[in-house]
Formats: sequence, structure tokens, C-alpha cells
Amino acid sequence: MNRVLELDLTQMAHGGEALGRAPDGRVVFVGYALPGERVRARLTDVRKRWARGVAEAVLRPSPDRVEPPCPHFGPQACGGCQWQHAAYEAQLRYKTAIVREQLRRLGKLDDGAVRPCIGMAEPWHYRNHVQLRVDEAGRLGFVRADGQGIEPIETCLIMNPAVHDLFHQLEADFPALRRVALRGSTRTGDRMVILETDEDEPPEVEVDFPVSVVLVLGDGTPVTLVGSPYIYEEVAGRRWRVSATSFFQVNTEMADRLVELVREAAAPLYGIETVIDAYAGVGTLGISLAPDAGHVILVEANPVAVEDARANAADGDNVSWVEGATEEVLPAWEGPRPDLVVLDPPRAGCAPAVLEALTALRPKKIVYVSCDTATLARDLGRLVRGGFALRWVQPLDMFPQTYHVETVTLLEWDG
Repeated sequence: MNRVLELDLTQMAHGGEALGRAPDGRVVFVGYALPGERVRARLTDVRKRWARGVAEAVLRPSPDRVEPPCPHFGPQACGGCQWQHAAYEAQLRYKTAIVREQLRRLGKLDDGAVRPCIGMAEPWHYRNHVQLRVDEAGRLGFVRADGQGIEPIETCLIMNPAVHDLFHQLEADFPALRRVALRGSTRTGDRMVILETDEDEPPEVEVDFPVSVVLVLGDGTPVTLVGSPYIYEEVAGRRWRVSATSFFQVNTEMADRLVELVREAAAPLYGIETVIDAYAGVGTLGISLAPDAGHVILVEANPVAVEDARANAADGDNVSWVEGATEEVLPAWEGPRPDLVVLDPPRAGCAPAVLEALTALRPKKIVYVSCDTATLARDLGRLVRGGFALRWVQPLDMFPQTYHVETVTLLEWDG
């Protein structure tokens, strides 16, 4: 097969690459190109049924193509964004189409339940949390798009102002430093630097502005070096405690919308329902439902996040906790049958044991929050075959300028 091909690209694929077909019928995935374009692509990986390449030249550009504003964007540069070359309205169309295609192909489901993707009014400067690597020269950056090392950066257009300011004030001159995470809230003003080092070697830290600094040891234990072990973020009208190793949505503005959608899916609640919030993190979704429910039970494996959730629910008397992995807790469930289960698993989705337990428990509703469309489609297919009816899937753009898409899905027991 020729290593350089001219291709007509027809759609955007899960993973952020545009898709075309080679003369021999093989599917070719082309990065940094757009549907509707004709490109000259150099192939970088050729397999029996598919190939992957990068566009060397755009011979016929899409009307959706725009000039990327970031100096670090590109196939041999920073891998943090994949779609800065696409107009934002086109990004939303691509994400809607990808969710529909994944549900059809992987879930064997009708894609008519998928709503158009909800976007942001300002799709830049949104990330409240970034994870940076340190290159051999001690510079901070992101893993390169081609996977070949670290791309040092001087600016990042998707960091929120609190994180971007922290990035520019940070001086990381420490040979054992390997990873740095930055967290910052534009709503509360809290900021945190999270460090990982070789052999858990603690650095000497000097700060001349308000910030917390935490060292995360190799076993995941957080050690506070400066300030507090947690920050506060504000979402859905209340403050949330978030520790260094706890999960929290990276886009604060769209987290507001996410909570609204979960509430929409859960409604109506009459103050008597039992709600399980699985993979609960710091409790954002479950605690947000607590004022309208009878009893909310948070299931979370990370003990640090459980302590955050306890603090976040301190003003309520109808929230309880189960510390443990969802794939162990739900199959062994002996509590009251839930009326509603909220799922927000990691990218790997739900283990088969979780889906089997849900089919056995038969809650009236499942609200499934996902950040990976492929595992979502897989899991929805299993739940529908187990007796649940798919009511709607709402994509929302938690990650502008990237191919990642968040979804909220409502299922109801129909067995």
C-alpha cells in the first residue's frame, strides 16, 4: 500500500480523526483533517483492515476549517487539543454524530434518542485542572500528539484564568520532579499545585502567593507541603470541597449544566426515593439530588473523596456513604432497592458485574453520566438487553477543542 495517498474524508471518527477510504477499500483515519476535505496523507500505521495517517497537505479545505489560535497546536506538538482547526459549531456537530454512530455500531441501539450536543458560549479558558509533565530540561508541558516525548508550553488557551496564572507563577526547578497538576477555581479563588516526584522525594517549596501544595506519593497518599489539603469549587449554587486526589469535573461552567441535566433526568422526586450515586467522587451529583430525595447513598472507592463527600453533605441528614468499589458494592447490595441509580464511571465504563447487578436490582431509573462514548454505547446496549428502555442521550461539551464528549443518559426499567 502506498505510504502517501490522496483521500476524500467523509466523517469524523471516535478518537478525533477524520475518516476516508483508500483505493483498496481500507479505512484510513487522518488526524488534523476534517470531513469534506480532500487531503494528501502520509500513512504512519498500516494494518490489514485499516490505516492511520497525518495530512501533509489539504487539497480541498472544508468550510469548517479555521486557523488554530494556539502556537502549540499540531500533529508534532502538544497533544492536549485535537480540534482547534475546526469551527466550534462544527465541533458540536461532530460530537453529536459520533455519539449517534457509536450507539448504532457498538450498542446496536436506535440513535434517535441522541439530542444535539450542548455547547459553551465561550469555548476557551475553561479547564480548572490540568496535568503537566516535566521534560529532560525541566520544562513543563503536555505529552506530544505523536506520543514522542513532552511538548514544553508557554501558554494554554484552555486553562481557566486561575490555572493559567498559577502556571506562569510556578517555578519548578527540581530534578526529581516528574508530574505537576494545577487546580484553580475562578469562582472561589482557591488554587493548588500537586506534585509527583522520583522515589517520593519532597521538594523544598517557597510560595509568595496564596496556594496549597501537595505531594502525591507513589502509593497515592497525598502529603500537604503548604496550605490546605483541599480547595473549594463552586458548582450549582454551592461550594464543594475537593482534595488533591479527588475527581471533579474539569469544566466548572458545564458542570453546572451537567447537574441540571441529572436533575432533569431524575425528576420527579417526591422526597421518598432511595438514590444510589455510584462512582460518586466528592458527591456532586448525589448531594445535588438530596434535597428532593428520601435517602441518597454515595458509593466511592477513594477514601479521600469519601471524606470530601462527608464534608460536602454536612448540612444534610439524608446522605450516607459506602466506601468501596462500585463493582464490589452493587453485586453484594443488601440495602433497600433503589428507585434511582446515578452512574458516573471512569473512561473504562462499568464492569460487567455492575451491569448485571443493575439488571437484578431493577431501579425505576438509571442516569448514566459518561466521558467516553464507546464504553457508554457498550454499556447501554447491555442494559437495554437486560430490560431497560433508553429514553434520551444528551451530549454536552465538557471538553471544547478536543474530541472528548460528556453525555447524560436516561434509562427506565421496562422489563
